[in-house]
Amino acid sequence: MPSGSAVLDSDFRYIDKKGNLLRSRTELSIAEMLTFLEVEYQYAYDIILKDGKRINVDFKTEKGLIEVIDDEKDISKYKELKHKLSDTKIIAIGHPKYAAQLRELDDIVLYKTKEVQTGSIFIEDPSFAFDYAHILPLVEKCSILHGHTSLVMVELVGEMKNNLLIDFGEAKRIVKEAMSILDHKFFINKKYLIKEDDLHYKVVFDGPKGRFDLQVPKNTTYLLEGEATVENLSTEIIKLLVPKMPKNIEAVGVYIYEGYNKGAHILSQISKP
Repeated sequence: MPSGSAVLDSDFRYIDKKGNLLRSRTELSIAEMLTFLEVEYQYAYDIILKDGKRINVDFKTEKGLIEVIDDEKDISKYKELKHKLSDTKIIAIGHPKYAAQLRELDDIVLYKTKEVQTGSIFIEDPSFAFDYAHILPLVEKCSILHGHTSLVMVELVGEMKNNLLIDFGEAKRIVKEAMSILDHKFFINKKYLIKEDDLHYKVVFDGPKGRFDLQVPKNTTYLLEGEATVENLSTEIIKLLVPKMPKNIEAVGVYIYEGYNKGAHILSQISKP
């Protein structure tokens, strides 16, 4: 059954291309703009003032500092930076509601955005299941050829439009298409591939139980970047889902249940061109 919940922007976290965990959409927009302009930056940079006090500023670049004004504490910090670092270029970016408190200072960018409602939904259905075989040479118990029937649940996070994140029918269709690609496949790490022809892969590897030397049909084999773990399969499903998602979807999560009370969950932010 699908279910949903409202998520505040303050509860949602954003990650830039450097892997920094950002606090808001505004910070993410600044990070993406600096990256686009090929301006090197450091996030959450600690500045030590002459009196020894340490202040954390949102962005440091070669040209100067950028501080995002999200609350009253940010205003106080920005004023202190302007006062004590008078020779340093500093710009603040904030909501117009802070204009009265910042009007006496230079280098202010005020923005006003519409209220954005971020939502998340979970979609599960008996049709979101796939059968597969795999081998994990690095795990003794799983180092022989064996199979599973796994159930999948998908989580979608993004900006609501008209109180709707995505049509459940469309989401279900996208997930089922991904399942059809993976169903009844043999998953194996591509590093074990030693040669191939038009119809077959040749995979060879050593495991705790001995040496495997297999010739497998291409049309029933799925080569992975990394071992065929349930965590890696979750990531692979995300790769299949993301290109089909509408632009308002900002993150995709996949739960795979490999057996009773056993599985994996991967949540990934979408980065689209």
